[in-house]
Amino acid sequence: MERRALALREMIKKHRPKTENLDPRKWMRQETVRGFADFILNKDSDKETDNSFDNKEMLLDAEKQFMEAAKSNDVETMKTLGKGLNINAKNVDNRTALHYAVAGKNKEAVQLLLQRRVKVDQKDKYGVAPIHLAAWFGSLEILKLLVQAGAEQKVENTRGETPLHLAARNGHLDAVQSLLQSFDTQDEVNMDGETALYQAADNGQEACVLTLLEAGCDPNILTTHLEAPIHLAVKNSHIPVIHSLLKAGCNINVTDKRSQTAIHLAAELARIDVVEMLLKSGLDLTLRDRQGKTALGVAVRADEVIIVDMIIKAERYYAWRKANTEPNESVHSEYALTFKLDHRYENKQLRSMAWRLAYELLKPGDWKRLAEHWGFTKEQVSAIEEQWTGQHSYQEHGNRMLLIWLHGEELAQKSLAKELYEGLILTGNRKAADKIRMEAESSSSKSCSIS
Repeated sequence: MERRALALREMIKKHRPKTENLDPRKWMRQETVRGFADFILNKDSDKETDNSFDNKEMLLDAEKQFMEAAKSNDVETMKTLGKGLNINAKNVDNRTALHYAVAGKNKEAVQLLLQRRVKVDQKDKYGVAPIHLAAWFGSLEILKLLVQAGAEQKVENTRGETPLHLAARNGHLDAVQSLLQSFDTQDEVNMDGETALYQAADNGQEACVLTLLEAGCDPNILTTHLEAPIHLAVKNSHIPVIHSLLKAGCNINVTDKRSQTAIHLAAELARIDVVEMLLKSGLDLTLRDRQGKTALGVAVRADEVIIVDMIIKAERYYAWRKANTEPNESVHSEYALTFKLDHRYENKQLRSMAWRLAYELLKPGDWKRLAEHWGFTKEQVSAIEEQWTGQHSYQEHGNRMLLIWLHGEELAQKSLAKELYEGLILTGNRKAADKIRMEAESSSSKSCSIS
């Protein structure tokens, strides 16, 4: 008896599921214990193992073959083996034939299993039900079959993710649309506080993001890590997703765990196109992160000169808009709002004038006096001055400041040459002012005429 007991313990060890409860009353089905019963009852048996079931999967041979047939959509074999077989038998991962049929997108096998009244909501060891797999792989027809058979559409896996999460993450629009029809609320969160919209935004699934927003999903729900969909879209530079979120009215000033807004992230990551989009949205540029940095300060720290200048242009533009509550609407009809570098041919002469003034006519310190006269803040001047190109850095600083100023003056539809002339005179640069005046008078450029 002692030898037989030792042999039985060894046999149980070989069949032990890695992550299952080892109490035989809980993890052995009647079909799978037949080998153990034969071993105990057969006093003359010296066999160490039993071949009536798979040693790794704890399945009868017929059950294993049935599962393999489901994987390959071999319906005929399934019909032959299915008579008197437990079609809900689970392997060591707690997966059934239905799991594999769905994962393989085997519609015929799924239909047969559903006809045999298979359990549709059984979960594997990761909490994954067949409907999760249908959503993950975007198998719309199979998804509908499972729903018709009574599958729970809001079932969660061990990470708290519903089928809607998985379909949205992988961009399966048809599956998302189908699942949305049965959801009273679309903002279920997983263990990390992520909604389906968040996961779609993270993966750049533009169509799914738009569909979820149209269905009423909240774009401002923060995860447990204090991230909103806009943060992820900006980090990954998903331009269409950002556009959809902005159009849906997401909170553009929402902050993450570092107290950074979307513009902080875009500036830090040097996402010029994203910065442009965000600046046009009219966000709050005065917000500071945990280190006390505004978006401008972050751009300066990252040494992103182009973005520094873009942000200063935006700051000055919105300050002008605030001071002029009834701006000329023709401004935006004539000039498309942009904060990027101006490469237009019609402004080539203006850019040349700014360069000549900064590099040939202004002395060190002159550009700062002009900047102060034109209302540049100390923070803006400091941000421009942070760039170092050598002993003559002041020349490039002056050129950048002049181009930023020109941007605002053009949007305000002012006489550029006249404003420049007066600014130079008032800051003690009459010699430079006279040269610029003479050049302007000899120029045929209509945009630079002095009245």
